[in-house]
Amino acid sequence: MSTGTNIQPRMRDKYQKNVVPALQKKFSYSNVMQVPSLDKIVINIGVGGAVADAKLLDEAVMCLREISGQKPVVTKAKNAISNFKLREGMPIGCKVTLRGNMMWEFFDRLVAITIPRIRDFRGLPRKSFDGNGNYTMGVKEQIVFLEIDRDKISKISGMDICIATTAASNEEGLALLEELGMPFRK
Repeated sequence: MSTGTNIQPRMRDKYQKNVVPALQKKFSYSNVMQVPSLDKIVINIGVGGAVADAKLLDEAVMCLREISGQKPVVTKAKNAISNFKLREGMPIGCKVTLRGNMMWEFFDRLVAITIPRIRDFRGLPRKSFDGNGNYTMGVKEQIVFLEIDRDKISKISGMDICIATTAASNEEGLALLEELGMPFRK
């Protein structure tokens, strides 16, 4: 994706010009390096039906590649569960980790385009933080992303999006994501 030019993603530019001064003032940081930032975004699709139908996993990998612009890693089962006919080492999902400019581009598309397309959307819950300032949200249908062609999808599935930040607490993580434009419930 890097073409040799020094073009910054729009959201990273917003972070440096607007968010850093706002958070520095709000939490009275003495140093700019104390201001929390986005660290990485992990997108995960679990495909429970991959045990019976391997094509579902291929479809999930294709969806994740379209959404993220990166090749996903296939995740395998850690434990055997006989009730689900699942053996250790069987492929059951896929994930991709975004960092740098690709992370900022994805976050921009997520906030500006994808989240407003979610059906019956009333804001993201504020309680989905893990205690260390990282936020996890679930998407019920992968077709809310513009990159996905509905005709190529045989089964609608959901995904988890984990936004890892360098924040030390949930309060700092929430303030960072609110300043970046995440639509939380009031």
